[in-house]
Amino acid sequence: MAGSSAERIGYITRVQSFSACHRLHSIHLSDEENKRVFGKCNNPNGHGHNYKVEVTVRGNIDRHTGMVMNLTDLKKHIEEVIMVPMDHKNLDKDVQYFSTVASTTENVAVYIWDNMVKALPPGLLYEIKIYETDNNIVVYRGE
Repeated sequence: MAGSSAERIGYITRVQSFSACHRLHSIHLSDEENKRVFGKCNNPNGHGHNYKVEVTVRGNIDRHTGMVMNLTDLKKHIEEVIMVPMDHKNLDKDVQYFSTVASTTENVAVYIWDNMVKALPPGLLYEIKIYETDNNIVVYRGE
């Protein structure tokens, strides 16, 4: 198949780490319900994580450049969408989105997805995967 004119689909993943603190607390639940649902993660002073995020794009491998997209561009978008607003921040107090949305890792993935979709060319974003810890991993694909 070498030299075939058929389109080839490729997946590119860029990994980025950031540190942030948060408190798991929902404005839609009473204080008692929050304590029951979130346990020690509802500590009023919050707690921190060293998150690892994998941003995957999917698209045609360009015949001329050999790339799905330029990794330098992907890195720049990740810097703007993830690092600037969230690294070394209190998610609940520093990121407007989380003033009304509980800062669970699922919702962090949705936040990153929604903002990466705006930054990337249409149809390219495939998946956001966040490692909150080595054992707790969230995958979001825009569904």
